[in-house]
Amino acid sequence: MSTTSEPRRISVFDTTLRDGEQAPGNAMTAEQKLEVALAIESLGVDVIETGFPAASHTDFKATRMMSEQLKGARLASFCRSVPKDVEVAVEAGGTERHQIQLLVTGSDLHLEHKRGITREQAYSEVRTAVKVAKELGVTDISIGIEDASRGEHDLLRGYCEIATEAGATTLALGETSGCMVPGEFADLTHAVRQWIPASTTLSIHCHDDFGLAVANTLAGLEAGADEMQVTLGGIGERAGNAALEELAAVLLYKAEHYGFTTAIRTERLYAAYQVLTRAISMRTPRNKAIFGAYSFATQAGIHQAGMLARPETYEYLEPTRVGRERSMLVGRHSGRGILAHLLDQLDVPATPELLDELYHEYIASRSGGECDELHVVRASLAERFAQPAGAGAR
Repeated sequence: MSTTSEPRRISVFDTTLRDGEQAPGNAMTAEQKLEVALAIESLGVDVIETGFPAASHTDFKATRMMSEQLKGARLASFCRSVPKDVEVAVEAGGTERHQIQLLVTGSDLHLEHKRGITREQAYSEVRTAVKVAKELGVTDISIGIEDASRGEHDLLRGYCEIATEAGATTLALGETSGCMVPGEFADLTHAVRQWIPASTTLSIHCHDDFGLAVANTLAGLEAGADEMQVTLGGIGERAGNAALEELAAVLLYKAEHYGFTTAIRTERLYAAYQVLTRAISMRTPRNKAIFGAYSFATQAGIHQAGMLARPETYEYLEPTRVGRERSMLVGRHSGRGILAHLLDQLDVPATPELLDELYHEYIASRSGGECDELHVVRASLAERFAQPAGAGAR
């Protein structure tokens, strides 16, 4: 895609609140879902999925609460292509700023082995469900095609034609099994873009089984998708979904390259993630992009030497842009340079003999992979070299 002076705006659809996207055994209460939804809304997300109102009293309650309290983002309810699901979703969230997302079966594999129905029966479900939604006053209707990445093109094209003829406003491609690589998903997205009107929003939903959810999402956006369905922290079924924070950071720094961007307030990302992790009792991994405990922490001596001279020597993504802070860790891979830096802060001469002594004590003698934050080592050195009360008085 050629670059432009005014990048194309990509809509962000966050599905974090769907129970299937949460860590197993850590489903949120309705109140927690509202708290997380408000945190996500503060980021500037366009659409927030409330859950599955027809399948859960908690999701029904959460949908109603969000319909009353979300002010900027639209809400979306997850429904099967069943009239009753649509009716319950509308009862919970009304029709104002409310998208009804109808799940349809996108592959013959699923039709035969999961649903036990024919293509024509599946198409009929779509027609009926869209008709019911429109009769109830819904104006924003999305058709979410599950397992679209393994769907035959004639089956998928049939859904596209039926959905747009019936009045759906969005088509959402589900890369449900995480089986594609970026080139394959770009080809699929491009094909579907040709099958639907330009006025119909094309949304994409990718899973991370190969670790490619973010890459596939970017490929789909380049191929013509208008919207990305993501989750905060990348939480989701199995290996998870495309991570909101990673895509937002890429598009913050690479908008000129891609020719599109989002309006996400990236500096608020980490605060929103902390709301989520508290709600679902999820531990943060050490090495996850953007949100990992050590994402902006440096231990290696060579890296620390460069960082002390100028942070951007090893830091392309600035931590403050995503609500984080830079930190340095003292561990077995650190060098004498970090100790010299601390001694300089304490106005203690860093003689070679002293550096050798401190290196053995604070770095070389460490066992395993434990590290200390820089301020911990600094406090220890400050105590060690503190002058006795009255020292130096005349």
